[in-house]
Amino acid sequence: MISVSVRRLVILGALAPLLALSACGRDAAPRGPASVVPPASPLDAAIELLNQGDEKGAQKQLKPLLKANPNDPQANVLLESIKRDPVELLGDRSFAYTVQPGDTMIGLSQRFLGNRLKFYQLARYNHVGRPAALSAGTVLRIPGEAPRPVPPPKPVPTGEDKVPSHSKPKPQAGRPAGAPAKAPAADPAAALKLRSLGLVALNQGRVTDAVVLLGRASTLDPSNPLIARDLARARRIAQTVAKRR
Repeated sequence: MISVSVRRLVILGALAPLLALSACGRDAAPRGPASVVPPASPLDAAIELLNQGDEKGAQKQLKPLLKANPNDPQANVLLESIKRDPVELLGDRSFAYTVQPGDTMIGLSQRFLGNRLKFYQLARYNHVGRPAALSAGTVLRIPGEAPRPVPPPKPVPTGEDKVPSHSKPKPQAGRPAGAPAKAPAADPAAALKLRSLGLVALNQGRVTDAVVLLGRASTLDPSNPLIARDLARARRIAQTVAKRR
């Protein structure tokens, strides 16, 4: 009897760890898939390496890009930033700018040069070996002309703030004083009608009316020789009548 009990105890002791492991396996919560960080593109990697001042590492990232497309504009900008003289690329005229909190070389490049990828050109232009280490208070040379300061907006006057103006009123648009009146536009058809009326008035003895009508006709058609002749005749008659009076 004792030997049987001992055997049972030995068997139970051997099975206990296995049962415990089985229970732990059932109670353990299933693990989700591990998050995978996508690898950076060669261009982004080159930008980050240049931001840390690693030119060799950046060129290594740019090499396959330029091999696949030698005219890749973004890769060429970064390569030029490493290879070429920054003064040759950006010019020798510049103005001073004090770095503000939150400024980065990439942000300043976008702001002043219009292209964030030229940040390493701007860094080399200022002899900054590691653009990422840019700190507030640093005085940089920015290529180009200094932007003009924007004037503050003028306050809009309210009804109480308005001051009556004693300035002279502006003259209304019109013919300046002393300027000759503008001649009417030529109208040969109207001139012929006025000539007919003028001749009728002349035949009726209304010499003054004839002179006025023929004068208006001559103004509307100054190149008409018949109107000019009739007007001259009417004026001679008017002068003769005036002398007789």
